Amino acid sequence: MEIRRIIGVDPGLASTGWGIIDFYKGKFTHIAHGCIITLPDSSRGERLLVIYQSIKKILQTYKPSEAAMENLYFGRNVSSAMIVSEARGILQLALIQSKLSVKELTPNSIKKAVSGVTRAEKTQIQEMVRIILGLKEKPKPDHAADALAAAICSAHNFNLPGEK
Repeated sequence: MEIRRIIGVDPGLASTGWGIIDFYKGKFTHIAHGCIITLPDSSRGERLLVIYQSIKKILQTYKPSEAAMENLYFGRNVSSAMIVSEARGILQLALIQSKLSVKELTPNSIKKAVSGVTRAEKTQIQEMVRIILGLKEKPKPDHAADALAAAICSAHNFNLPGEK
């Protein structure tokens, strides 16, 4: 059995969360996490380039063997979802270029995998990620915690309806 190094990604134009874990023999090891922040006064194209270049650097540094990404939740604000979908596309491109299979997960399946409930609040997710990974403090910001949660969910090989 090999160690699975998984990168979780929580896409966003202003802030893209990422988290890297190792999963081996049912145990999790936290490797790193953070956020790719883009400047609001930059053009959309410049912001997407920052996301692309940053995730490529992260992939080169940590060399994950697989990836998990949160699907979009449209809610009521379709225009912001369209912008986030552009960031998702850039992230997908970088992950595929790095020859990673990308598991797409719904926000509810990630929440359920980490907390046991689909309607968990951000702070609950942060606390459960802290416990599962044995961290001293909650991972911050919440986008990075969400990315770590996606990686944890993927480690368990959840294949729920509607997910790839």
